[in-house]
Amino acid sequence: MSAETYLLYLAAVAVFFATPPDTSQLLIIANSMKHGLRRSAWVIAGDLSANVIQMTAAAFGLAAVIATSAAAFGLIKWLGVAYLIWIGLRMILSKGGARKGQADAAARPARLFRLGFVTSMTNPFAVVFFAALFPQFIAINAPILPQLLILGATYLIVDGTTLLLWGWAGDRVAARFAQRSMAAINRVCGGLMIGAAVLLGLKDITPQR
Repeated sequence: MSAETYLLYLAAVAVFFATPPDTSQLLIIANSMKHGLRRSAWVIAGDLSANVIQMTAAAFGLAAVIATSAAAFGLIKWLGVAYLIWIGLRMILSKGGARKGQADAAARPARLFRLGFVTSMTNPFAVVFFAALFPQFIAINAPILPQLLILGATYLIVDGTTLLLWGWAGDRVAARFAQRSMAAINRVCGGLMIGAAVLLGLKDITPQR
């Protein structure tokens, strides 16, 4: 892979994330508002861990299975939508609590990691996306594995940095209003979670038969 190709890839990934917040971004914003950025970093860790698995799946051709199976695609997609709506409704109906997660079981690292991981893993768009993206920047006359590792690591770094920035923004906004009403913050966070579910549900990648 030439330096020019890598810089083009980096620019493409940067442009991809220079958009209004999508499912993962809304997820980290909501959790940073409720639990603070430090604890919500576990959501980012779960999200990126799922991305690693999805990249591996794409590299081994599992994207073709998803792309040709309407049943598998739809099942994975709507399980993710239902999961996010359930989490969002729980936030809306909760009575509040300490924002930074004190005495809040929902702020446990394992639980936050699982939230990020499950949400990302139930987005079948990701595998198809990686399968479509990576081949555009791979030199077929050079070893493939090192190139995949570089492309994957670069994506994770850009994605992780973007999520941290969105999380920081959510944390700062919530910090200004935390003393006024945690119940209101919970309702906003729940709305963001349901919004993330709607965005996931609206993603349309029609499998080809």
